[in-house]
Amino acid sequence: MKHSEASLKTMQAMAASLKRHMENKPLSRITISEICTDCGINRKTFYYHFQDIYALLRWMLDREAVEIVKKSDLINDYDEVLRFTFDYVKQNKLIINCAYDAIGREGMKLLLAPDLIGVISKLITEIEIRMDTVLDKSFKDFLCDFYTNALSGMLIDWFQGTDARSEDEMIEYLILTVKSSIPNVIAKRTGKTVG
Repeated sequence: MKHSEASLKTMQAMAASLKRHMENKPLSRITISEICTDCGINRKTFYYHFQDIYALLRWMLDREAVEIVKKSDLINDYDEVLRFTFDYVKQNKLIINCAYDAIGREGMKLLLAPDLIGVISKLITEIEIRMDTVLDKSFKDFLCDFYTNALSGMLIDWFQGTDARSEDEMIEYLILTVKSSIPNVIAKRTGKTVG
């Protein structure tokens, strides 16, 4: 087995261990020692791969959900991407709530932000290509921040149960909003027409 394959298997084992522990106790009470014991590794191996438990959590969420979303055709598969996201949240509600309890709303937004910014940036780039235009970096960064904050806030509200809309309603509203607003904002900014 190559080193990279062995390393990936070790990281996956640590993620599985973290998930098991998160189903039974708060994230703040899970120790690196517990994960090392579960996986039959030493602390040095843990730190070789991750800075701390939160880095492992981030990697786990990224591997399980974000990478799949990033590989999608965001322009044509809005519905599929959003349904996958909502399904992932439902299937992992215990883990996500455990993380939320440990790091709070702002911590969750910070945890989600880098990946959501990447997804939103990819979507904006695909729309730019379709419209044959390019936004200036400052405005594109603003749009990424704006939509990241809006989407992460809405998703957090939904999984926390503070937003009473049904999953289908949320998906419908998000698709309508994102699909119509981003091209129109780009058109207004660049003087292009929405095609």
